[in-house]
Amino acid sequence: MKVLTCLEPGKFEYGEGIRPELSPGKAIIKIKRIGICGTDLHAFEGTQPYFSYPRVLGHELAGELVAVDGVQGFSPGDLVTIIPYFNCGECVACKAGKPNCCAKISVFGVHEDGGMKEYITVPSTALVKQEGLSLDQLALAEPLAIGAHGVRRAGVSKGEFVIVMGAGPIGLGVMEFARIAGGKVIAMDINEDRLAFCREVLGVDHTVNAKGDYKSEIAKITGGSFAESVIDATGSAIAIHNGFELMAHGGRYVLVGLQKGPIEFSHPEFHKRESTLMSSRNATREDFDAVLKALKDQQVKAASYITHRVTFDQVKEDFSSWLDPANKVIKAMVSL
Repeated sequence: MKVLTCLEPGKFEYGEGIRPELSPGKAIIKIKRIGICGTDLHAFEGTQPYFSYPRVLGHELAGELVAVDGVQGFSPGDLVTIIPYFNCGECVACKAGKPNCCAKISVFGVHEDGGMKEYITVPSTALVKQEGLSLDQLALAEPLAIGAHGVRRAGVSKGEFVIVMGAGPIGLGVMEFARIAGGKVIAMDINEDRLAFCREVLGVDHTVNAKGDYKSEIAKITGGSFAESVIDATGSAIAIHNGFELMAHGGRYVLVGLQKGPIEFSHPEFHKRESTLMSSRNATREDFDAVLKALKDQQVKAASYITHRVTFDQVKEDFSSWLDPANKVIKAMVSL
């Protein structure tokens, strides 16, 4: 079978791999769709934490189930996606019902080789399906689940202002589920095309360009109170540091985005608000279930996210172009 490997930052190479055989507790999937996410782009750039090379990328996946062992409710021929965070089941986080931040977690396409290949084998317990969803929708379940998890961490309530920093695919998912939770969403980005997408496609009421006087704009929108929830989906150190001053008193700040350096903020400003700072890592099956329901009920129209489509044979040639803001990529989708 054909495999695409990122040998080192900036370098892909096609090769041949061995098609997997069924083993106990495993499933085999014929890959049909691969969504390209920020993790893949950052890995290609060489800026992704928790990463080593060479690596087969790809964890936003959908395909046809070929064979399965060890779980009920799945049959060959089913269209499926996966929860690509493989946990140990024994550490303190797993025992507390938080497998998404397992101490020994292995993320498919990050810590181990992922889905940029014709067939994959994964633990059968990672399988997810929802009757009536397309391959495109299933491939988008994982990034949307990350957004859903971040909103759940923030505890967004009806009528609260929610600032979402970053209007990439993860940020868009955060906005969608903040809206579903009843939040009043304020989208922030430095890319005016993406802000236009938020207004015109997602129907976000408030958009703010972070290159301008964003603090004054947000003060005006919120009546001077700022936002009960601030959620970062940029992974930019500058954006993360600036986000602290946008919280309302008693507010929550959730970091979905990830950057490599330290975080610094004014302790007096943070303290006087009795602020809460949280990270949000990956997602749980509960989040996937919420996403699949939202997709099925048409609360989230994920197909509108897909702006670029290529075949598997075109990925090597086209991948670097998806890093250029001029190409206006929201989500690139690969078909096999």
